[in-house]
Amino acid sequence: MEYMTGGAVIAVGVIAAAAIAVWYTLKIRVVDRRLRQAQEAAAEMQRKAGEEAEKIRKEKLVEAKDQIFSWRSEAEQQIQERRRDFGVLERRLTQKEDNLQRAEQAVARKERDCEGRFEAVRKREQKTSENETRLDQLILENTRRLEALAGMTAEEAKRHLIKTVENEALREAAILGKRIEEEAHEKAEREARKIITQAIQRCAAEHVVESTVSVVDLPSEDMKGRIIGREGRNIRALEQATGVDLIVDDTPEAVILSGFDPLRREIAKLSIERLIKDGRIHPARIEEVVVKVQEEMESKLLEDGEQIAFELGIHDMHKDLLRHLGRLKYRTSYGQNVLYHCREVAYLGGIMAREVGADVTVCKRAGLIHDIGKAVDRDLEGTHLQLGVDLARKHGENDEVIHAMEAHHFDVDFRTLEAVLVQAADAISAARPGARREVLENYVKRLEKLEAIAGSFNGVAKAFALQAGREIRIIVESGKVSDEQAYWLAKDIAKKIEGELQYPGQIRVTVIREMRVVDYAK
Repeated sequence: MEYMTGGAVIAVGVIAAAAIAVWYTLKIRVVDRRLRQAQEAAAEMQRKAGEEAEKIRKEKLVEAKDQIFSWRSEAEQQIQERRRDFGVLERRLTQKEDNLQRAEQAVARKERDCEGRFEAVRKREQKTSENETRLDQLILENTRRLEALAGMTAEEAKRHLIKTVENEALREAAILGKRIEEEAHEKAEREARKIITQAIQRCAAEHVVESTVSVVDLPSEDMKGRIIGREGRNIRALEQATGVDLIVDDTPEAVILSGFDPLRREIAKLSIERLIKDGRIHPARIEEVVVKVQEEMESKLLEDGEQIAFELGIHDMHKDLLRHLGRLKYRTSYGQNVLYHCREVAYLGGIMAREVGADVTVCKRAGLIHDIGKAVDRDLEGTHLQLGVDLARKHGENDEVIHAMEAHHFDVDFRTLEAVLVQAADAISAARPGARREVLENYVKRLEKLEAIAGSFNGVAKAFALQAGREIRIIVESGKVSDEQAYWLAKDIAKKIEGELQYPGQIRVTVIREMRVVDYAK
């Protein structure tokens, strides 16, 4: 049973082959059926696609026809609008053509009128030319007659006329210039007086002058003997230690210290007062007290300088400059205390700077140290101005302050407004009444020179120096000097005074011209 026979195998193979053939046949039939179905579906799809395409073609054709109709309507509408526009333009052109025809006709008429006028003008020009010829002949004849009557030629008459007109123009120019200058001067003087007056009103200065002597009050008359000492040794020791002269005269209970150095006089005064209070007066004690007072004076000089700077609101100045400022307290110029003068200049300069909008700090600093060179000019070579500039530059003052202080004597040209204000403040402080005094001889010479300058001009009858030389009043001869010439005479005299004299402040020049007619009844 396990092993099949050969026939059985063949039978199985035949059966299998038959089964395969049946399967293959069935498979072919299925494939053919599906193929037919696919072909039918494809034919159906092709048919539907054709129907759909035809439908779409018809729809697009309708849309195209509608679009063509719409375009045709728009085109017809635009053509109609263009036709209307062309009609309007045609009417305008027709109207312009009519206007041009009318204008052409008018131009033709005007041309005919111009030809007639040209002919008339030509005739008138010819007549005018003939008249001009006759007129030139008449003018020539009249000129000859006038020259014969006047006794001068036409050129001489022309020069005479030009000179007359020139003199008249100069007179009117002088009058106009005088009026303009007076108005400008009055306005400038009014503004300047306002600023300076406000500055002076706010500056309470002491109207006193310094002297060259100091007085020491004594508690009793017996103290004079003690100050003189045995055989005068005490007074000699005092004079030798302090460098001043002690005058013990008949003045009751007082000793006079004489010397041109105020600092030495102050040291001597303090030393004597301290010796009187101590009671021990002998040469050794005198030398000891004088040395101690000198040391204390150095500290006091710094304190005085700091006090002045503090009053002016200046807090960053070098101590050496402050010490030199304190030394100026014991220095005078024409009898005026230099330290108080510097303080006054700084105060006035600051006030005026605030009024005109300048730098107040620069004006105050420059005004305070503008004369600081006078603290060392007795010990060093050079002018007080140059010495002061060197001190200021050495101790760190800026260029604006240095320029303002070095320009206050006109040694350099003014470059800043602050320099001008410092110079003005210095002049105000020096020229105010009671501030300074001069040596009588110099004062008299200056007044005589002032009158001599005024009298050197032609036409001046008299000249008087008034108000301590601050005004010169000039009386001129009316027959030699006219009103216009008096105006220029005042300016010429003022310029000559500025060039030849040195003076504080300003000098007023007044020219007086008076016409006097005298007759006698007989």
